[in-house]
Amino acid sequence: MNAAHEDDTAPPTPLAFRTAVDALRCARLRPEIEIDPTRPPQRLAPFSYALEATVVDAAAGDAEDDALADGRLVLLHDPAGHEAWHGTFRLVTLVRAELEAEMAADPLLPEVCWSWLTGALAARGLSYGEASGTVTRASSHYFGGIGERPAASQIEIRASWTPREGRGGVPDTSAHLAAWCELLCQVAGLPPVPGGALGTEGAVVSLPQRRGPHPA
Repeated sequence: MNAAHEDDTAPPTPLAFRTAVDALRCARLRPEIEIDPTRPPQRLAPFSYALEATVVDAAAGDAEDDALADGRLVLLHDPAGHEAWHGTFRLVTLVRAELEAEMAADPLLPEVCWSWLTGALAARGLSYGEASGTVTRASSHYFGGIGERPAASQIEIRASWTPREGRGGVPDTSAHLAAWCELLCQVAGLPPVPGGALGTEGAVVSLPQRRGPHPA
């Protein structure tokens, strides 16, 4: 949780936030996803909690070089509410992966990637609002002493949304985390789990599996 609230003079952590964080910690995820808590941002909200995740190639083990995609998910909470959020909770995410050259050239790629996020949320019946974000493609070409390296392309998805609060003013953060992990796996090129929540979104195809960057 937010380190700023660990001293004796800080206000007590709200029960709703503790409950939401506990649900994140107890979520069951695909075995290809390695997830750990990380230091959250300190100034975006009075209370925050963050996770970082890596999708690994299960056939190759969990070495850093075998990472297919990585990302970060941050839960923000302001008990007083936030005008821009239209709620007291906010989820903020960053997802990154490398792309095959032909996939990077697809003009519809940004729209497809955004639909993976909204489709994963919809497939789980999750209610949310004020969604916003960007999908960015970048290409790197190498010259001089590193000119032998092949050109590389990356996709980066930044997004945030307000999860609707349920009983006790607590959103279903476990389900939101599962939906986010589905986005992460699709960007990594993993096929959907048979009978999983993405079954209703079968028209959207995962990117081809590839090597991806590991968090710095």
